[in-house]
Amino acid sequence: MPGLYDLTDAELGAVLAGEPPFRLGQVRRALGAGRPAPAMTDLPLGLRHRLVAAAPPALEEVARRESDGGDTVKWLWRLEGGARVETVFMAYPDRATVCVSSQAGCAMGCQFCATGQAGFTRHLSAGEIIEQVAAARRHAGARGRRLTNVVFMGMGEPLANFDRVWAAITYLHRAMGLSARHLTVSTVGLVPGIRRLAAASLPVNLAVSLHAANDRLRDRLVPINRRWPLAPLMEACADYRAAKGRRLSFEWAVIDGVNDSDDDARQLAALAAPLGAHVNLIPLNPTPGYPTRGAPLARVRQVAATLDALGVNATVRANRGTDIDAACGQLAAGFSSVSAD
Repeated sequence: MPGLYDLTDAELGAVLAGEPPFRLGQVRRALGAGRPAPAMTDLPLGLRHRLVAAAPPALEEVARRESDGGDTVKWLWRLEGGARVETVFMAYPDRATVCVSSQAGCAMGCQFCATGQAGFTRHLSAGEIIEQVAAARRHAGARGRRLTNVVFMGMGEPLANFDRVWAAITYLHRAMGLSARHLTVSTVGLVPGIRRLAAASLPVNLAVSLHAANDRLRDRLVPINRRWPLAPLMEACADYRAAKGRRLSFEWAVIDGVNDSDDDARQLAALAAPLGAHVNLIPLNPTPGYPTRGAPLARVRQVAATLDALGVNATVRANRGTDIDAACGQLAAGFSSVSAD
């Protein structure tokens, strides 16, 4: 049964049959503000009950963990059919970001990722994606903060679920008022999806989960590289930058003894510098299915220094939420045997 965010105007109008015509606008505005049906207090109580019965929430909370005094929150949700996905909220002094999932599981098979280790279950609908943002917006508001950024970096490969992800992006921009420059889509390198994104109407940010700068290593870490290796991927990235005028980001999980050498950094710089790409260095969170550890922080900083010396802007991402299994797929893996019934 679809949730409210997945209903068309005609479907929502059928639920509102017998109500004054202005009710449709009321409900749509409340949804745009992130309010679920029970919190639409400008509607009669009976109508709120009818909305919940006709289109119950798409996300059922299974677990919620908080860290940093509530500035980092991870939710584990149960979807219709039993699949589980995660959402992470992170507040910083200058912004508040939610990291949303676009699929339950992932088919990309990246060996160091807990979600990739779990395999693919199904795509999320646009409404299931939007509802994650609405939950984060409510949490931010309760803390006196405004949700400013949405990143599609949670469970799943967003560009493998392009149509639903794009429908969600369009809604977030038009109905929730989020600027395209504050919306970021991450991909492991689906070249056709990058080209579709370049042709789409909104200039969202593109982040590529690179993790290796030569095909032999990337074939091993990111198996989709065997289909779309680095040369066509870099070409697509260059075309995206030219089409949208947005700075690219390369995500790089720094893995001890795997991709953290000075030579790795030089190879990365050779790809990033011509594109003016920013590099996010991510200390690898441990996962049960990948025995290799993240590189020590001193080594991560040395990689950043090498990139900087070669003219590439690099940031070492703060490793937040390790105590609440905030890395993609970790909380779901830990609750794999938990029933939501």
